[in-house]
Amino acid sequence: MIIRCATVEDARGIAAVQVASWRSTYRGIVPDSVLDGMGVEQGAARWVGNLSSGRSVTHVAEGDSGVCGFVSWGPAREPVGEFDGELWALYLADENHGLGLGRKMVEVAARELLAAGYHSMIVWALQENPAVGFYKRLGAVAVSGKMVEIGGAKIPDLALGWKDLCSSFRPASTTTDASS
Repeated sequence: MIIRCATVEDARGIAAVQVASWRSTYRGIVPDSVLDGMGVEQGAARWVGNLSSGRSVTHVAEGDSGVCGFVSWGPAREPVGEFDGELWALYLADENHGLGLGRKMVEVAARELLAAGYHSMIVWALQENPAVGFYKRLGAVAVSGKMVEIGGAKIPDLALGWKDLCSSFRPASTTTDASS
């Protein structure tokens, strides 16, 4: 499995991972109508726009069966303390959980943010999302929270952050063999 820079051709694979991840992770957290209404084709169209715009950087994890995960990052989208970078999205196909791939993808994002001149990073995760524990195991701490509305439901959202990317993540190559 490799982690590489995403291209527009990856949009459908990214959308498929995102839809499947939302449905498996957020069932019981966000309204079923939101999850059931998600579609890969609509998601792919959004990802073509995202990948074409250049406003964020996205890498995909690719295995024998194609895209099995992705990570996206860029500048912090809203002010939270002095955090300047943000992990915008991290999604893996369910069968890739627990293999160390998520950790490697967070490391790629952190190193790329460092290389671009950012010093810290936040990630927003719904408070009930099991990924909150994953980010904490990687050294993130809760730094803020807010309520978000999804499908008419108000849901607690948590910002977790790494104040010093340099001490939290070691420099290395951004293209990685995820099996190492």
